[in-house]
Amino acid sequence: MALQRYSSRDEFGNLLATEQAEPFWSAPTADRPLAARLMLPGSKSLTNRELVLSALADGPSLLRRPLHSRDSALMIEALKQLGVVIDEVPGDGAFGPDLRVSPAAELHGGVSIDTGLAGTVMRFLPPVAALAFGPVAIDGDAAARVRPMRTTIQALRDLGIEVDDDGSGTMPFTIHGTGAVEGGELAIDASASSQFVSGLLLAAPRFTRGLELRHTGERLPSLPHIEMTIATLAARGVVVETPEPGVWRVPAAPIGARDITIESDLSNAAPFLAAALVAGGTVTIDGWPDATTQVGAQLEQLLPRYGAVVRRDGHALTVDGGPGVRGGAALPAVDLDLSEAGELAPTFAILAALASGPSRITGIGHLRGHETDRLAALRADLERLGGSVTELDDGLAFEPAPLHGGPWLAHEDHRMATSGALLGLVVDGIEVDDIGSTAKTLPEFPELWEQLLHGPAAARVEPINWLAL
Repeated sequence: MALQRYSSRDEFGNLLATEQAEPFWSAPTADRPLAARLMLPGSKSLTNRELVLSALADGPSLLRRPLHSRDSALMIEALKQLGVVIDEVPGDGAFGPDLRVSPAAELHGGVSIDTGLAGTVMRFLPPVAALAFGPVAIDGDAAARVRPMRTTIQALRDLGIEVDDDGSGTMPFTIHGTGAVEGGELAIDASASSQFVSGLLLAAPRFTRGLELRHTGERLPSLPHIEMTIATLAARGVVVETPEPGVWRVPAAPIGARDITIESDLSNAAPFLAAALVAGGTVTIDGWPDATTQVGAQLEQLLPRYGAVVRRDGHALTVDGGPGVRGGAALPAVDLDLSEAGELAPTFAILAALASGPSRITGIGHLRGHETDRLAALRADLERLGGSVTELDDGLAFEPAPLHGGPWLAHEDHRMATSGALLGLVVDGIEVDDIGSTAKTLPEFPELWEQLLHGPAAARVEPINWLAL
């Protein structure tokens, strides 16, 4: 299949609407146990954090093996709008060129930024835009206009920045930067997303007085993503202190220019590794880091709870699913708390729907504010196919039920699309309505899924040149 058929929509050429031959993507069913070995592109979370830090650094940085996807392309374009120079340079990766990022002497406003549906862009860019001279208008896809943004907007106002949002608390809004942010003490409720914290921490070293940030809410989802932000700052010479849980102190300090190699995206590995439990056989992901702040690393401990055998061999991680559901294995019923790793929930929802007994996934109430309401979307899609799923305040409950083929609606959500593909390995006739939504973080997904089914002999994936779109 041709990769361009599954490129993103909207501002990136509307390629899905104009070039996709069929409105639905037929998820392939596994006809034999898997024997796959894959390498995945760079982490979206790390790529977009490093792009922001490189744009605010004290000199040019080089990002090796970055992700090239819609989310990263939107971040690149947003930073370029503010005056940052970002050039493609030859690299040794299989998924596109490296990036050289040269900070602007002064960030400038008078521009409009498109966030698409990227949470990292809509939450990380506003504090950066506040450092620019002049107005910066921020908007995104229609679906992005219902995503929570009030915390970021109010945080900037509390820092003395004028923000016009017509009282909506979401996009579109305009930031009126004066070229500097005083900083100091700030309290926010980041219960809806850890990205509110990360966005402020990334820009805080450039604030005149740094930042002491306090989270006031009762819970804080996806804490490892904040730890990732702190680690990326530390690697550039900015030490963030955490005197107590929910409090972060960031000094006013230079952000060091660095040569950074981006790790493979371990969260994007979730459906591929879980496929071993569904279809049977083995799946190996090359380029698995020895140590990481990515929440996808939890797959190494979570998948064995469903009966998988996980092995490490250097920088390769292998999951052996035995015969898998396809071969007659019964997946155990497992109760999971994914409060730290909510982005893995769609993958584990498929395993729960295929399990032999009742199970729950909790700690994921915040997923209602992601690309779509993932709890409602997973429940509706699985129920449409015969599943038995109940929404809880903070998660989903599953009862065993026979599943059948039918439409799987992605709701413009990349992780919904990949979960439909995972289910399709063992349920014939799954039709995913928008496989192009995977271009958000993994444009090569359809080709890599084919490689998963055909083993190590599959053809090399050719990258999309996102910056040329």
